[in-house]
Amino acid sequence: MKQGLAKFGLSRRASPETLVQAPALSLELSGPRLARALEELSAACEPQGGVERFVRALTLKAELFEETFGNGRVENLDQDSFNNVCAFVAPARRRVGTWLAEHGFDAMRTACVELLHGWSDVTSADARLDAFRANFPDDRAHRWTRDLGAEILHFTAPEIYPLATRWMWDRNANTGVLREIWYAADLDSITLGVPDDFRTFHLLRHELEGFLSENGVFRDVAMMTDLLCGQIYGDYVRGQGSAYLRADFSSPEDPMFYARRMLGLDGADSSHRRSRLKLAGGTRHEIAWISGGQ
Repeated sequence: MKQGLAKFGLSRRASPETLVQAPALSLELSGPRLARALEELSAACEPQGGVERFVRALTLKAELFEETFGNGRVENLDQDSFNNVCAFVAPARRRVGTWLAEHGFDAMRTACVELLHGWSDVTSADARLDAFRANFPDDRAHRWTRDLGAEILHFTAPEIYPLATRWMWDRNANTGVLREIWYAADLDSITLGVPDDFRTFHLLRHELEGFLSENGVFRDVAMMTDLLCGQIYGDYVRGQGSAYLRADFSSPEDPMFYARRMLGLDGADSSHRRSRLKLAGGTRHEIAWISGGQ
């Protein structure tokens, strides 16, 4: 990571489960761009309860995923619980309902079980995510499946799996958070040759956590990293997004709107007692704890 030519230190704790032995990989990240994003994040959150409020929301999301998929619970996954989770995965919630209606929930549960089988071995993470995606057609209409699989891995075990969604980095599209914080004078003129695999996302999180520690962030670092990334790419969508992106992420009045949408934190609307997950036929899934008035 470059701040001038300086490289931030890495703060993440190493463990046998999180270390991947591979040839050297270097990410040329811009310290000034990250510093600006952190300042903008703080300013955007302040009128809405501060950064801590959004970190807490992400923590609650992770708790929901862990309670749904963790400790072998995925083996007994039911569709209602799965729908509750999907409401907080922005790319999936508009499309998964139709897929489930056509293919049945048993196929989805099997795919999730295989994705999390051997979850503590990160050396198989790419293969398991590829196998998960192979359960669905390989076309543009099903690109959301990568995001769904990546969020299941990350939010079920956030200390082990970095967030590896397309908006974090998509090599084929040459877009994502990684590109927005790359150290280059003219981002529009470059194409990054960086793979979008576990090793890249793992190193990216190392670098971002190192940056945050250099700036005094020592608590809830995993969730704070996600929030910072949501701010970075949300800012891209707000300022540079295409008509398609703007249609997907409309409503520019709230400075945290885009970040909240990227991270799926707008998945439940308690005032209407329903979630944003669209079921077949266009109705919306109701989450039990919303229906219960909690």
